[in-house]
Amino acid sequence: MTVNRPRGTRDFLPADTARRRYVESVMRDVARKWGYSEIITPTFEHLDLFTLKSGEGIIGELYNFTDKGGREMTLRPELTAPVMRMYINELQPFPKPLKLFYFENCFRYERPQKGRFREFWQFGVELIGSGKPDADAEVIALADAMLKSAGVKGDMKLGNLAVIRTLLSGLEPEIVSKVMRLVDKKEYAGLEALLEEIGAEEQLKSDLFHLIKLEGKHILPEVIKIVGNIPELVSFEKTLKLLDAYGVDYSLDFGIARGLDYYTGMVFEVYAEGLGAQKQVCGGGSYQLIQLFGGGDVPSTGFGIGFDRIMEICPLTPPAPKTLMLVSKPDLHLKAISFANELRKYVPVHVDLMQRNFKAQLSYANTINADYVVIVGEKELEAGKLTLRDMVSGEQELLTLDEIIEKVSPS
Repeated sequence: MTVNRPRGTRDFLPADTARRRYVESVMRDVARKWGYSEIITPTFEHLDLFTLKSGEGIIGELYNFTDKGGREMTLRPELTAPVMRMYINELQPFPKPLKLFYFENCFRYERPQKGRFREFWQFGVELIGSGKPDADAEVIALADAMLKSAGVKGDMKLGNLAVIRTLLSGLEPEIVSKVMRLVDKKEYAGLEALLEEIGAEEQLKSDLFHLIKLEGKHILPEVIKIVGNIPELVSFEKTLKLLDAYGVDYSLDFGIARGLDYYTGMVFEVYAEGLGAQKQVCGGGSYQLIQLFGGGDVPSTGFGIGFDRIMEICPLTPPAPKTLMLVSKPDLHLKAISFANELRKYVPVHVDLMQRNFKAQLSYANTINADYVVIVGEKELEAGKLTLRDMVSGEQELLTLDEIIEKVSPS
């Protein structure tokens, strides 16, 4: 019987894995250099953690299950809620702001399609404890730096939810939530129908559609004409000035919304070139989620990067170290192993594991694309040396072990 991998999952072969690990390490390095510390949360959590955050409707998208103790659990669909739980459980006494990042797999039960999988990887950052423009600007600039480190080019779009909420302040909270969800999904026909249904004033409808379709870097004066110079816009303007200092290229888009009420102000998204319809590779914003889980009034800002989409367009390839194959006759195999131990301190090394003859070992070295073969022979050992053969040029030299290490070690 053949057992296939589950639908919506992938196997990563050695070359794919090496490339993913390399890009991952590049992005991790950026986060660390910005002063962020890596954390790890459990692969599964209590179901309540995600229904509290996103509502009961999310259950249809989850890999949820009842464990042997009768507890309702789920594989994590995202990582912000687990980090907030970790904060409440473990991190409240730590100095603020807390600057955290993670790189983990997540799971969603949805129809697999290009750019969307049931198991996927997310790189994310959470800055907990500051609601200042400086925190928002740093998080946006870090997202920009991480994407650039992976060679990904994209359009950074910024918005602020306080603008739409100010415009909608005369409506019932549940109606505001519906409007935000429709704006978030760009369902403008549905939005128009909803506004018609509730008897919204023509001025409100006109202002809302004008606002959500405004885009550009210098549109704040136009926005202020619609909602006034509200305090949130004053703070947002400070964020923009900080982003200019960081050298981040962005445009404003007040049509960016979030369908969940815990997002409080600044929001941003990045759309990358070369991905077609599923082109959003990063999304984030400022939010108040800790309070929802029983913690205090603690502001947070964060983002998530869709690592699988990044890998579709990332041009980076890992530097390939020189690889060696130790070749010897059976009576010198043990000696070859001792040389391999020493060489492995510097480069990847293969030894024969199949008891092949000398000629077959050379053929295998060629098959695995070894850069060099080190021949361990009696004459070489008598001279206190080894033969190093370049498998590309075919040239070979009689060298000491130290000379071989110097020649093949990464510079």
